[in-house]
Amino acid sequence: MRRLAGLLVVPLLLLTAACGSEKGSDSVSATSKDGFPAITAGAKFGEKPTLAKGTGNPPKELKTRVVSQGDGAALKNGDAIQVNYLGQAWDSDKPFDNSFDRKQPFDLTLGAGMVIQGWDKGLVGQKVGSRVQLVIPPDLGYGDQGQGDIKPKATLVFVVDVLKATQIPASAKGTEVAQDNIDLPKVGTNTDGKAPKVTIPTKSAPPSKLVSNYVLESKGEVVKDTDSVVVNYVGLLWKDGKEFDSTYKAGKTQTFPLAQVTLKGLKNGLVGKKIGSRVLLVIPPDQGFGDKAQQTIPAKSTLVFAVDLLAKM
Repeated sequence: MRRLAGLLVVPLLLLTAACGSEKGSDSVSATSKDGFPAITAGAKFGEKPTLAKGTGNPPKELKTRVVSQGDGAALKNGDAIQVNYLGQAWDSDKPFDNSFDRKQPFDLTLGAGMVIQGWDKGLVGQKVGSRVQLVIPPDLGYGDQGQGDIKPKATLVFVVDVLKATQIPASAKGTEVAQDNIDLPKVGTNTDGKAPKVTIPTKSAPPSKLVSNYVLESKGEVVKDTDSVVVNYVGLLWKDGKEFDSTYKAGKTQTFPLAQVTLKGLKNGLVGKKIGSRVLLVIPPDQGFGDKAQQTIPAKSTLVFAVDLLAKM
């Protein structure tokens, strides 16, 4: 089963390493601090940093340095975290990517394999509010293949500001809402962290308008279209009930910055719902992928999602 997440949201740069042009510092010197390329400007938490070029041979193992210590909770695997970052190659003085210029922090679930291993390993245990510098060897980065403008076997250097962290519950919870429309799919109400069963009616035509109904309604905060939400979901085709995607089978949650969600019905169906709830979405073609086939999804498909809104970043 191929992951659909890249079609639901604009691909994030750390996942795809789609590198834009960046200007390096005009006054970079080949200095270092404790074996790390020096931060030559913008050293404070929240400021866009400038990094010197690494000197000598890069380390062969992951190196982590706390530039400034925050006073928040220590990060654990499974936490949904939000960060700002700048990254460049050890042997370069020009960044290949940074979130500071985009003014859009990066969201991920730590330890879920959403980013290169050096991030997952290097950020565990760091505290919210900290600025951390990582030096990541190739085997924990992009390896022998490289990625985009990142050369094969490149050692990478990142400065990461840890902005937020949220513990992710295993399942949505809340009051069960009656599912008494026989023409709509029925969604399981289990709260054990496993995928809910979704049963699609075989004798009913799919609805022509978006359906967004609570299955479990919590008392959490209402989702806004500017929020980033952490979800588990299963997606099926109305036509034959075939499952085309599932975070449960992948074994990791997905974080959706709703402002970047390109699947109209998914965004519209989640905005206004409460964090902690389970929601049934039935997305007609005009709010889905329309006349274009996507991976295993035929053109003009009606899509069915059961979504657990686990947390907001």
